[in-house]
Amino acid sequence: MKTSQVFGLLGAMVVVSGLTAAGTYKLMEKQTVQDLADSYMIQNDENGHAVQFFPTVSRASVTDNDFTQAAEKTVNAVVGVKSTQMVQTQQYQSMDPFFQFFFGNRGGMQQPQQKAREGYGSGVIISSDGYIVTNNHVIANADQLQVTLNDQRQFEATLVGTDPTTDIALLKIDAKDLPTIVFGESDKLKIGEWVLAVGNPFMLTSTVTAGIVSAKDRQLGMGQSQGNQLGIESFIQTDAAVNPGNSGGALVNTAGELVGINTAIYSETGNYAGYSFAVPSSIVSKVVADLRQFGQVQRAVLGIQIVNVTADLVEKENLKVNAGVYVHEVMDDGAAAEAGMLKGDVIVELNKVTVRNMGHLQGELARHNPGEKVQVVVNRQGKEKTLTVTLKNSRGNTDVLTKKGIDALGVTFKTPTAQELMKYGVRKGVLVKSVEQGGAFARAGIQEKFLIVKINDAVVSSDKDIEKVYNQLTTSRDADQEPVMFIVGVYPNGRTAYYAVDLSK
Repeated sequence: MKTSQVFGLLGAMVVVSGLTAAGTYKLMEKQTVQDLADSYMIQNDENGHAVQFFPTVSRASVTDNDFTQAAEKTVNAVVGVKSTQMVQTQQYQSMDPFFQFFFGNRGGMQQPQQKAREGYGSGVIISSDGYIVTNNHVIANADQLQVTLNDQRQFEATLVGTDPTTDIALLKIDAKDLPTIVFGESDKLKIGEWVLAVGNPFMLTSTVTAGIVSAKDRQLGMGQSQGNQLGIESFIQTDAAVNPGNSGGALVNTAGELVGINTAIYSETGNYAGYSFAVPSSIVSKVVADLRQFGQVQRAVLGIQIVNVTADLVEKENLKVNAGVYVHEVMDDGAAAEAGMLKGDVIVELNKVTVRNMGHLQGELARHNPGEKVQVVVNRQGKEKTLTVTLKNSRGNTDVLTKKGIDALGVTFKTPTAQELMKYGVRKGVLVKSVEQGGAFARAGIQEKFLIVKINDAVVSSDKDIEKVYNQLTTSRDADQEPVMFIVGVYPNGRTAYYAVDLSK
């Protein structure tokens, strides 16, 4: 798990209320005593008459504070996730003494070597046929993924899809009849409610800790600090103890329902220091459903830049409301602009849900799809106005985004300049600009700044050349022809590399 100075990407003390003594009461009728027996511990006198009673924890409260059933329901459905990344290193190798005698010491040779880098986290089984949800940062850049069940069975896992914006990823293992955790309603969580964190901290499997919900809709600024300006942060904050290895594990309520995926901790050391944060199940369920159906998340946007309403902002802009989300900028042709939203508006409600801050607004929007209509209430110079907004996607339309054609490779290309071609020492080629986790190129091990020279012995000089080869392979009806791209290229350090990109997966 990754850590930072303040926020790290991932026992608890359980206090059960005791009995409180009450005063002495006179003799009570039998029926009255029976009625009170459900709520009080009765003390009788020597004649068997009830003379004293002690208020005890209600039966509902006892159930809420009894975590054994929730633990039994969930512990077997939380797994360990091991990610392995093969990284290139340079290893020094001395020259042969005979070579050095005639040609001098040239400092030795640098030979590329591969080294395995391993990481560990947790995951939650959400379907009996092997779908597992975890954090994106747990599996980021992994070449191999291994899942270990609570009964110690191990499976190779494939990456179905990932959403760095919410730090959620979906895996699949080839198994049946697995224990699962059902989704609960994170929206119904209340501040002070008991929750359990289930995971594998420090590789200690099947660890359960407990705490309470400390806050909701919490924003940490982690996405912005990592360069993700579109990061969605609407965390559930708890004081349940989580540590490195807990990332991707389950946050459950006392009914054993999944209400969040444990993701980060507040820490200056990388270990638990009092607070932990989880992605709400309301967001997780939407992301998982989209990844399974479309291969990517259908994200709805308003087309605005926003900031939280603060006391300073209220004074500076002479706002007539003390809470909500201030619209700092409205994008041309965006969903908000078309609905009549203006710069300076304060969003106070979305679909009859009061908007408290940016995290809350992001969390509410994250459950909607492009094309859906939502009712947004804004405070404009002291007067409330209701706008009907048709949400759009990041491309500015309401289309369903799917990975079709060459997009399925999970990579973006760039035509190299003459200077770049000279640097690589080739005459033609196509430069890999970015590689998406889980895509075909990433699975093959291709990295950014790799310059492709040939695919299946055909020289390529543009992304259209690559698309042509892709279409030939994926539309061919020749049963003997495997849909594989055999790629030859070079990295900036001059290393020639060969890859086989399997298009059948």
